Amino acid sequence: MSETVTVCEVGPRDGLQMAKTIMPTAVKARWIAAIAAAGVPEIEVGSFVPPKLIPQMADTAEIVREAVRLPGVQIVALAPNLRGAQNAYEAGAHRISVPVSVSEGHSRANLNRTPAEQVAEVARVVAWVRAQPRAMQVEGACSTAFGCSIDGVVPTAAVVRVASGLAEAGVDSVGLADTVGYGHPAQIKDVVRAVRAAIGPRLEGLHLHDTMGLGLANALAGLEEGIRSFDSALAGLGGCPFAPGASGNIVTEDLVFMLESMGFSTGIDLEKLIAARAILHAGLPAEPMHGNVPKAGIPRTYHPAGRAAA
Repeated sequence: MSETVTVCEVGPRDGLQMAKTIMPTAVKARWIAAIAAAGVPEIEVGSFVPPKLIPQMADTAEIVREAVRLPGVQIVALAPNLRGAQNAYEAGAHRISVPVSVSEGHSRANLNRTPAEQVAEVARVVAWVRAQPRAMQVEGACSTAFGCSIDGVVPTAAVVRVASGLAEAGVDSVGLADTVGYGHPAQIKDVVRAVRAAIGPRLEGLHLHDTMGLGLANALAGLEEGIRSFDSALAGLGGCPFAPGASGNIVTEDLVFMLESMGFSTGIDLEKLIAARAILHAGLPAEPMHGNVPKAGIPRTYHPAGRAAA
């Protein structure tokens, strides 16, 4: 049997937060349903942040309540603090991702806290979630783990310190985010090894951007280090409003093509995934859409993992 790699689609959150216009809620719900119908196992559908800061996320509670009705898909929401976590729980989210910027500059710009203060906030979130009757997973996301457009170089020791703090806070998992897309494959390997040495298998995923054109190369480096969970965005949407210069996420369509071609099973139907771009384009007609596989077309040589070649 093929080894499984989990792909989490973050377009409805990370992708839309940088869009120049706001996707209508009904269109967003249809888009998310189409992504789920393509077999994507996890979808980050929004973030519980003040609408005045990111108006594109104002309908997140409504979207979560709608999305959790979709069968066979884990619904994820970003929650930067305890109040956001409580709102996500009330809406029915299966998992929350709580960001902790490793770099001081991004942490203050994004959350108005130091990294240490945000780790303490994560501990409060975990304690509250564990006291609730319904289970909700908590992921600690180490933002700017591979470089920062405000502070520049981010030392590996700082990433390990934040990741270790998150593990001590009791999160279910830790992810490493190349928030601004400055990382390179050797760096990905070095940081993954260092963090895994500190916190073990609690390190699960990578969130990669393609600013320097190295997104898929970095994903491959992560694969080689044993990472089996990746965030990506349909059509390569995305960026961070508090990280100048950050461009879109790695393209989900291209990532799935690479993984399946290499023999990793994602459970995703690539044709259905590409078809979901039509809903995205209808909801945001002025937004540029990226991706080499959708542009070139799925080649006849493509045989998804687990299916025999003709």
